[in-house]
Amino acid sequence: MTAYDAVVLAGGAGRRVGGVDKPGLAVGGRTLLDRVLDACAQARQVVVVGPERATARGGVRWTREEPPGGGPVAAVAAGLALVDAERVLLFAADLPFLDRPTVERLLAGLADADGALLVDAAGRDQPLAAAYRTAPLRAALSRLGDPAGQPLRRLLGGLHLLRLADPEGVAYDCDTWEELAQAEERDRAGTGS
Repeated sequence: MTAYDAVVLAGGAGRRVGGVDKPGLAVGGRTLLDRVLDACAQARQVVVVGPERATARGGVRWTREEPPGGGPVAAVAAGLALVDAERVLLFAADLPFLDRPTVERLLAGLADADGALLVDAAGRDQPLAAAYRTAPLRAALSRLGDPAGQPLRRLLGGLHLLRLADPEGVAYDCDTWEELAQAEERDRAGTGS
């Protein structure tokens, strides 16, 4: 199992940042989306679920969830429909410190599990900072029925998941202006990736 694909969820309304296009916000002079795409540089194909926008990386496939705004499981379903590798990375587009070593660590975790995900310092699972075996994830989707409005925990509930500690805070996401400012400060201090 060497080849893998990536699905990046870049939709959402950005309510906590006043409706601004959150993946287009920058940390360290690069957009949040570009930073995630950089971490996925070795993926055979990358699918971004969300409105099409300019990126530094070429060759990205774009799609939208049905219905638009249908939530993360609907976005996972839309992205998964366009990949065919045995393994798939699944990332939110607002992870400024995601890096290639973490990608490799997540993929290695699939040796004995259906999925490998980061667990933040507060002990919360980060299912959108993860790698999954494609077939079990597709099977879980098919069991759900309509994915719109479904919670991620319900999608992943039947999968055998390996939880990986995240001591470097790679799963830090930027949901608010304050978190974006903290990420910018962390990046300037050189304590991020």
